[in-house]
Amino acid sequence: MSETINFDQERLKKVTSLLVSQSRPADENSPYYELARKYNIKVDFRPFIQVDGISYKDFRKQKINILDFTAVIFTSRNAIDHFFRICNEGRVEVPATMKYFCISEQTANYLQKYIVIRKRKIFTGTKTAAELIELMRKHKKEKFLYPCSDVRKNDIPEFADTEEFNFVEAVMYQTGSSDLSDLEDVYYDIIAFFSPSGIKSLFDNFPDFKQNFTRIAAFGPTTAKAVEDAGLVLDIQAPLPNAPSMTGALDLYIRKANNI
Repeated sequence: MSETINFDQERLKKVTSLLVSQSRPADENSPYYELARKYNIKVDFRPFIQVDGISYKDFRKQKINILDFTAVIFTSRNAIDHFFRICNEGRVEVPATMKYFCISEQTANYLQKYIVIRKRKIFTGTKTAAELIELMRKHKKEKFLYPCSDVRKNDIPEFADTEEFNFVEAVMYQTGSSDLSDLEDVYYDIIAFFSPSGIKSLFDNFPDFKQNFTRIAAFGPTTAKAVEDAGLVLDIQAPLPNAPSMTGALDLYIRKANNI
């Protein structure tokens, strides 16, 4: 039995529904849609976290000049959206020489919404902060700007501080719990979470939430810890050595649970 998938027979019941605590993918070829087709299950999407950009006026209070930097670190699509929004509102023309350090290929590909990727210097990790940090270590002379939320993980800032990088955080958006009150009487066999903020949102909306036989899936160690700290049973933890994505881990679990 995998150490990161709970195949406890008492909890291993047939899966017919899945709630993904993120926005619906725009890509029609998303592996979530493939899961729905493959196992004939209901897959719904609902962002548990509400993201609001800070105003350009409030950004200016941080006294950050974007053009002072030679590289930007992106760990999410939200960071990309709000970085370019702030640039647009501040009439900042990002130079073609700017380097971009992205936590994943998916994040890097999202840059094409704003720039011509083939004409820019883009460095890409494979979904973990540790790999992104290794890329940064090879470019220690850069002046890094880190667009982020008012709530963010500590790994990248702590690394930059320890190794004395030229590194500045720029809060460009804020995160809070979405209103999920309409889900109060809705049941799902699996709920997939991607950050500790998602777990917080669950309990902000439903303080008396009882897990019962709802299986919980978590992406990343900090999300997994948040699940366990909340007193919930963690049934599926991604990534796995043989399933580097959330959908891959879900596929392994559903196949077993549904005896396929």
